[in-house]
Amino acid sequence: MDIKLEKKNATEASIKIKLIQKDYQHKVEEKVKDYAKKANIKGFRPGKVPIGLIKKMYGSSILVEEVNHILSHSVNDYVKENNLNIIGQPLPNHENAEKIDWDTQTEFEFDFEIGLIDEFKYDLSKKQKVKKYTIEVDKKTVEETVTNLKKQFGKSINPEVSEDEDSLFGTFTQLEGEISNDTLVEISTVEKKAQKNFIGVKKDDVIEFEINKIFKDASIIVSLLNISEEEAKSLKGKFTFTVKNINRVEPSEINQELFDKVFGKDAVKSEDEFIEKIKDTVSGNYSRETDFYLENSIKDHFVDKTKIEVPSAFLKKWLLVTNEGKLTAEDVDKEFDATVKSLKWDLIKNKIAEDNELKVDNQEVVDKAKSMIMEQFGGAAMAEQMADKMDEFADNYLKGNNGDNYMQVFQQVHSEKITNYIKENITLNDKKVSVDEFQKIVLN
Repeated sequence: MDIKLEKKNATEASIKIKLIQKDYQHKVEEKVKDYAKKANIKGFRPGKVPIGLIKKMYGSSILVEEVNHILSHSVNDYVKENNLNIIGQPLPNHENAEKIDWDTQTEFEFDFEIGLIDEFKYDLSKKQKVKKYTIEVDKKTVEETVTNLKKQFGKSINPEVSEDEDSLFGTFTQLEGEISNDTLVEISTVEKKAQKNFIGVKKDDVIEFEINKIFKDASIIVSLLNISEEEAKSLKGKFTFTVKNINRVEPSEINQELFDKVFGKDAVKSEDEFIEKIKDTVSGNYSRETDFYLENSIKDHFVDKTKIEVPSAFLKKWLLVTNEGKLTAEDVDKEFDATVKSLKWDLIKNKIAEDNELKVDNQEVVDKAKSMIMEQFGGAAMAEQMADKMDEFADNYLKGNNGDNYMQVFQQVHSEKITNYIKENITLNDKKVSVDEFQKIVLN
């Protein structure tokens, strides 16, 4: 067998393989004999089918099967032995393969396209500077959070007259049609100009309106009338709403009862402690967002600063071939920049991990699984009560989906380890911002 690499340029090449009869004949003969022993052909006793008949009936298919087996192993072995840094998988030249006459040829030539990533260098040092945002919880955010918590843990009452923040339970009825449905409508979901019709009403009042003028969002109509989205989008005409009940949440007072409902029994014992706990909680919640933003900033920074040549033509072809029937050329072109960016980032991360021997052991995967399960159970307090079961839960989870869960957690831990290593070795310029400022940064 003759196998060689022909480079077109730094990122595109072909692996060419030439097979002669002695490369495959022995294996083919073995399989023919095996077929003869197992074949069940009318007129012949089992194991007594002539070799010549087997060759005539199955010779070509056996040859194709064996040659494909040799090709698959030869290409993979060649890539490994020569340390070729390839993208995707080698693509066989089907046009040339279709010209083969399997009945008469004894020598075969095959061509596999491959995409290569040439050697690249990254700079992981304090010279690399990335902006890191830390959210300072301001007075406005605290006040909004307190207001929401007071409402969330407030008392439900049924006043006689409706106000703008109330919800009304009643019956929607189509005047010229068959639609009728009992439902709850929040006054805040009604178009601003039409809300006055729902404010100041009492039980048994009847409100008349044109449905498409008070609800511009079709999804609201779907929910209120229990109809399809298609029907909701085309629905017009007059409806009535007969008020059966008015619902209002009376905000909770700031007292120990509220403290206990929000943070647990005696976790905080004064309004000052309550406010500080809110600040810590809100800050913790937003830290997930700032961490996510920082990781994306690091990704953008290294992808922009690291020069990596990508075999674009090959990559597009490979994406089409491996997603045949799922993606079109237009789909590939549309998402190609994002695909290349993701690919480059994976290459950079993997090289950093390899160069710095960043590895993941089994215990780290198990610990991560436990941490994920703890979050699902509601945090450390609940998990502590189930401590004796955590090992069993983690083991069952990691074995799920035929081991796919284990690999997903492994990859997550590996990625986090690489990202943390990068953070430790570059310069993070910390900037404190308010919640509103950070949201504007994210949107821009």
